[in-house]
Amino acid sequence: MNAGQSIWDKLFRLVLALLVLAGLLGIFLWYQPVIQENQRMRREKLELEKKIDRELETARKLDAELRALQNPMTVERLARERLSYAKPGEDVIHFDPPLSVSQTQ
Repeated sequence: MNAGQSIWDKLFRLVLALLVLAGLLGIFLWYQPVIQENQRMRREKLELEKKIDRELETARKLDAELRALQNPMTVERLARERLSYAKPGEDVIHFDPPLSVSQTQ
């Protein structure tokens, strides 16, 4: 009789372990979409943070340009360089860019 009880005891433990395993598997499968959504949102967050960093760098550069353009000497220098302006009595000399190989043939 002792042998019969030990078989049923072993079967009970086996069934109990299988139920616990099935429960854990069920919980894992239940939360799998939530885990995937969390990973997707983390990737998206990292991409957005990189985009914010790029935009902040652009904003810093534009702010520096704006501050530079508020200086009259800078505006004068840019007008002389880009628009070929000159003060009275000054001569403006332009240099043509070198010809490329395809233009010479």
